[in-house]
Amino acid sequence: MRLYLVDAFTNDAFAGNTAGVVLLDEPADPAWMQSVATELKHSETAFVQVAVDEDAPKPLRWFTPTAEVDLCGHATLATAHVLGGQQVFTTRSGLLRCTPAEGGVRMDFPADPPKADPALLAEVSPALPGFTAEDLEYTGRGVSDVLVQVADAAQVRNLRPDIEAVSRIAARALIVTAPGDRDGIDFVSRVFGPRVGIDEDPVTGSAHCTLAPFWAERLAKPELVGEQASQRGGIVRAVPDGDRVRLIGASVTVFEGNLLV
Repeated sequence: MRLYLVDAFTNDAFAGNTAGVVLLDEPADPAWMQSVATELKHSETAFVQVAVDEDAPKPLRWFTPTAEVDLCGHATLATAHVLGGQQVFTTRSGLLRCTPAEGGVRMDFPADPPKADPALLAEVSPALPGFTAEDLEYTGRGVSDVLVQVADAAQVRNLRPDIEAVSRIAARALIVTAPGDRDGIDFVSRVFGPRVGIDEDPVTGSAHCTLAPFWAERLAKPELVGEQASQRGGIVRAVPDGDRVRLIGASVTVFEGNLLV
C-alpha cells in the first residue's frame, strides 16, 4: 500500500499540519487502521479506498493516534492533494467534495456554528490558567467543539492551557480564538484535543467549520483568512455559505513510500 506524509495548510515543508495518507485497494479492518495511525503518531491519518468505480465517491476515514473521528480537514486536504483533480469522498460526515483552486484545494464541508452557552464557563475556566470568567468574551458549543473568544491575539499566542482540565471538557476539542493582529489575517486560533489524543493540533481544518461562521457573523466578510497560531502554524481560507463552509489550503508532500504490513 502506498503511504504519504503531507504537510497541509501550508506552502512550506515542515510547517502546517502533517497527515498520513494510506491508499487502500479494499476496505480495511478498523483495528488495523487504528494501529497504523498509532504507529505514525501524527494528529490524523487518512485511509482512502481508491479501487472504486471511476464516478463513485471514494470511502475515506480518519484516525488520530487514539480514536477514529467524524471529520478531519487537514487529512482530507492531504488526501485530495495526493490524488489530484476533483475528488468526492464518502465519510462519516456525508459527501465531501474537493476541487483544485487557486492556492491549493477547495473543500466543501458542513458548517458547525457555535451556540452561545455561558454555562460553559465552569468547564472552560480551569483549562485556561490566568484567565478569569470576565476575560472570556464568548463561550459556545458546536456539534464537535467548544469555542472560546478572548480579547486579543497575543493571549491566544501565549496561551498555556491546563491539558488535563481541557480533557475534562465534554467536547472533541477546545478552540480558543481572537481577532487577527496583522494584515491579511481576520482571526487567530489554537485548538486543543487531548480527548482524542492530540494535546494541540497544529492546524485544524474542521475547527474552521465552527470558526468561519462565528467570525463571519462578527466581521461581515464573505471570505475569511484564519491563522492557527501553533508552533508549526498554518493558514486556512474559509468561505461560509449557509450550512456549508468552503475551506481552501495548500499542501506539500514530504514523504512517499510503501506500507509493508
